[in-house]
Amino acid sequence: MRLPEWIKVKSAVGTHGTKQILRSRGLSTVCEEARCPNQGECFSKPTATFMIMGSVCTRNCGFCSVESSVPGPLDRNEPERVALAAKDMGLKYAVITSVTRDDLPDGGAGHFAETVSAVKRHLPQARVEVLTPDFKGDRNALKTVLDSLPDVYNHNIETVPRLYSHVRPQANYERSLIVLRNAKKIAPDITIKSGLMVGLGETFDEIVSVLKDIKAAGCESVTIGQYLRPSKKNLPVSEYIMPEIFNEYKEIGLNMGFKYVASAPLVRSSMNAEEMYNNLVNG
Repeated sequence: MRLPEWIKVKSAVGTHGTKQILRSRGLSTVCEEARCPNQGECFSKPTATFMIMGSVCTRNCGFCSVESSVPGPLDRNEPERVALAAKDMGLKYAVITSVTRDDLPDGGAGHFAETVSAVKRHLPQARVEVLTPDFKGDRNALKTVLDSLPDVYNHNIETVPRLYSHVRPQANYERSLIVLRNAKKIAPDITIKSGLMVGLGETFDEIVSVLKDIKAAGCESVTIGQYLRPSKKNLPVSEYIMPEIFNEYKEIGLNMGFKYVASAPLVRSSMNAEEMYNNLVNG
């Protein structure tokens, strides 16, 4: 399917030196590994979503271009390198995500916590957002991450229940809701966030139903963006959603009580995360 005129992707050429800093520290970003269409915009300013624990995932989601195979061992120096890169970039807001590591006893929760702590140690004034996998629903692993005191906890619900077996075959909709619910119970003062893709074959009413579910689970902010096929190996786009529909989703979400809703074709979970946080804090 050809891209409609309302989806205009900027060239992935930055001017801030983000890529050079990342390479010098031997780091990966989800922006590059998942072939995000917003690299050009994000890499032109001091921002990046650090992807920790390697670039090989133990799961094989139909929408994601990250390689699925057997990951290597954790790099114990990585948390410090992430923190130093964030300091090099002068970040005021750092986002940390990862591949899914079902091979690790804690799913990599301890590594997340070490990375958050390292960033806060080197940049005490910076805010930190984590975007984690579901840790197979392990409440103790989730608590390990939250005990490191990130400012925002994000776990993406991604799609509607009916499409999970097709889009996220190794994940579970109810389990992801439990993760969000537990996060709010464990850390009621931390902002809880989630995100969805549209254009995979879902209906309007199904998206509204998911918004109700994640709001009931404790989410305060949500992102909704158009799914764009990152490679021919990934699921095809079922439909390009009109901008007016994204506006409707935003209005519905705000009326449900979400404090912030980012809903537009090129919105991505970590895009403009600092702006979202500041809007939440400043009301």
